[in-house]
Amino acid sequence: MLRALVSLSDKSGLVAFAQGLSARGVEIVSTEGTARTLVDAGLPVVSVADVTGFPEMMDGRVKTLHPKVHGGILARRTDPAHMASARDHGIGLIDLVVVNLYPFAAAAADPATPFDRLVEEIDIGGPSLVRGAAKNFADVLVVVDPGDYTAVLEALDRPGGPSLAFRFELARKAFAHTAAYDAAIASALEQVSESDGVLARRADRGMPSRLTVALEKLRDLRYGENPHQPAAWYALARRAGLGKAAVLQGKELSYTNLLDLDAAARIVLEFAEPAAVVVKHTNPCGVATGAGAADAYVRAREADALSAFGGIVALNRAIDAEAARAIASTRIDAVIAPAVHDDAREALARKTQMRVVTADFTQLAAGADLELRSILGAVLVQERDRVVEASGSWPTEDLRVVTKRAPTPGEWQALRFAWRVMAHVKSNTVIFTHADRTVAIGAGQMSRVDAVQVARLKGQSAGADALRGTVAASDAFFPFRDGLDAVAAAGATAVVQPGGSVKDDEVIAAADEHGLAMVFTGRRHFRH
Repeated sequence: MLRALVSLSDKSGLVAFAQGLSARGVEIVSTEGTARTLVDAGLPVVSVADVTGFPEMMDGRVKTLHPKVHGGILARRTDPAHMASARDHGIGLIDLVVVNLYPFAAAAADPATPFDRLVEEIDIGGPSLVRGAAKNFADVLVVVDPGDYTAVLEALDRPGGPSLAFRFELARKAFAHTAAYDAAIASALEQVSESDGVLARRADRGMPSRLTVALEKLRDLRYGENPHQPAAWYALARRAGLGKAAVLQGKELSYTNLLDLDAAARIVLEFAEPAAVVVKHTNPCGVATGAGAADAYVRAREADALSAFGGIVALNRAIDAEAARAIASTRIDAVIAPAVHDDAREALARKTQMRVVTADFTQLAAGADLELRSILGAVLVQERDRVVEASGSWPTEDLRVVTKRAPTPGEWQALRFAWRVMAHVKSNTVIFTHADRTVAIGAGQMSRVDAVQVARLKGQSAGADALRGTVAASDAFFPFRDGLDAVAAAGATAVVQPGGSVKDDEVIAAADEHGLAMVFTGRRHFRH
């Protein structure tokens, strides 16, 4: 008869799995909380206390930390000395360890969890059981994921029992599980500081002195930016946003598809109203708001219909039937939204090659997540850029009108729209918009004059006077008046920029000469 030790915080699927074990003659040993669940289901259970001869004590801090438990797990069955020690000390062998750990990550994610309570969510016995079983994988099966329960039962039914390859894969998964758990603890404790002899979680977020990251591979990708580069898609331990995406249809996602989906999602996150964006090579072709998802999408597409061909689309609303028909009417490579309505599936399915991705990225709108970027031999870390100064209606007291003329109410609305979009365009950038849509985007140029000229060239596709009456936004200050002169010549009537150049007075004078209204935000939004 096999013997299993079962101790779980996440009890999903437990009863059915335990019934399967019991039906196969497996004796189940369990800790108090898990044992109650099994007893209530009518299953025979041996308590850990009966195995060790000691009760669970110290508020549950000590229950499985005992030689009669760990000896039964760590004994090598092929080593006569190990087996003799087990017999001499009355240690029964444990052949299967089914353990998952205290929900530390959930407690740490809640800022209301006090430090003392957070410490109590640090599991000690659980990781020890998992690591012991994983170390002795040749003799002991270790299960940390309820998703593996069915496979384990099938492996037990296999002639000769579970294969070595199966045992080893469970062990690798177990070590990854404890590594991610320790990473979550290390990261959370970096946000604790001492004051007057008391340790407490900090409300502010600084850069940690050590950053421990656990990543889980979601899938291999066809290749990276180019066919000769291997690539894969990984999720952070918290599995939010694109770490918890669902691919509903279409061709396999590529590395560049995911970069574009990320860039597109970041833009629509800036808007509370229905918004859509079409992205190419991480830069927006068009961004718009509308009465609904379909209206916003059509406006965004028409902002640069030529570039929209083969683009990547994001919406901050679920795709309904009307939006699905509009999207399917265009050659789009991929679309991401928080959800897809059932009545939209048919229209989207007609585009069999188009990737359709759902992800609840909207939950990340208010976060200050750390972002990691690799450079040669090192990693850069920063907080995600957020356009907090545009989170409410404009004007606000934090904005500074520096010209003789203040923006009109309509210009204020358009400037706020432009500022939110501009922060997501590669630097240097100058963009031209109306209050609800982009008109022309000059992205990633070496000078702001060049960025304006690129935008003017893009705007010409919509007519010679397409930029007349727009507003403009620049992600950083104008170092000289030539950039401002170019904006005025393009037809904009108002400008928003951070300010802060030594030539600000010269630039302000140029704006006054042209009759432009200009607003300084005091905050730059480079994007490299």
